[in-house]
Parts: sequence; C-alpha cells; structure tokens
Amino acid sequence: MTNSEFEQLRSASPQRAHRVLFDEYCAYVYAIAASKLKVCGSREDIEECVSDIFAEVYRCCETIRSGDGELKPLIGTIAKRTAIDFYRRLSIRYGHTVSIEDDTVSQYKADTDIEAESERSELRRLVLAEVEKLGEPDSRIIIQQYFHGSTVKEIAERLSMSEAAVQKRSTRARQKLKKALSVSGITG
Repeated sequence: MTNSEFEQLRSASPQRAHRVLFDEYCAYVYAIAASKLKVCGSREDIEECVSDIFAEVYRCCETIRSGDGELKPLIGTIAKRTAIDFYRRLSIRYGHTVSIEDDTVSQYKADTDIEAESERSELRRLVLAEVEKLGEPDSRIIIQQYFHGSTVKEIAERLSMSEAAVQKRSTRARQKLKKALSVSGITG
C-alpha cells in the first residue's frame, strides 16, 4: 500500500483506513515483534507490542506526508524500533541485563557455524517474503499455522472461517508456496 492510497482511504473513512492497514501488515508486524521478543516475551507481550506498533504507525501516518512511497519500509522501521524498546522494558522488568544484540550473539556456541546460521536466517526471510505474497487470508493462515504453531481450529476462530475452509486454504497456499519457492530456486 502506498502513502497516497492510505491518504485516499483515510479521507473517506479513517477507521476503514486503519483496518485496511492493519489487515495488510499485521502478519509482517507480528513477525518482526515475535523475532525480537521471542527470548523474553510471552504471546501476550508480543500482541501488546503489535498493538503499540500499530498505534505508532497510525500516529506517524497522520503526521508524516511521504508522497507516493510504499508504507512497508516505514512500518518495518517503526515495528523494529518499537519491538526493541519493548524488549528493553521487558528485560528491565524481568531483570535481564543483556542487550538485544548481545542476546543473539550469546546463542552461538564456539563451535557454531555462523555462516550456516546466516544462510538459515536469510532462507527464513526469503520464505516469509514468499508467504506474504500469498495474500490474505492465506498468508495469515500459513504464518499462524507454521510460524506460531496455531491449530486449524484456533485459526478458524480468529479469522471467522470454518475449519474446513482454513484447511482447504492452507493446502492450496502450501502448494502455491512450494511452486513459488521452487521457481525462485529456494527449494530443490
């Protein structure tokens, strides 16, 4: 979504504009928050952080006029910074004294192959990008199912769909994803 598209939606209906923005970027923002808070935060903490991120996104979109550029880079930056701030608050609350950067480094042991870990991280990023291309609700179903471990029943309740519809969409989305990943050379 571009800034001008958001502006048009917002001038027609601010509530609808916020809903569309949330629906389009929720999975993206959740993935960023979860990656930063997985070490010290609960699911509720991550969801609270996502709420804080969207509050900041809405505030910024109201005040910043960035022409016709895409909103995704702005949203990603806000999400990352807000999640890091949230991580720091949680660390203080629970008595952790390491920084977010130190935490990722401390997970590596002396015998860990950093290059291989970097490749796995890049692969995860590429797969997530392909999942986002599936569109809604398929990308949300796949993210909930495989990145967050939600059951078909839980996903169906969250998305107000039947379990059969979620299962069918999941199967089709996995087929599309498999094809997209093989075309892009990510899988064998």
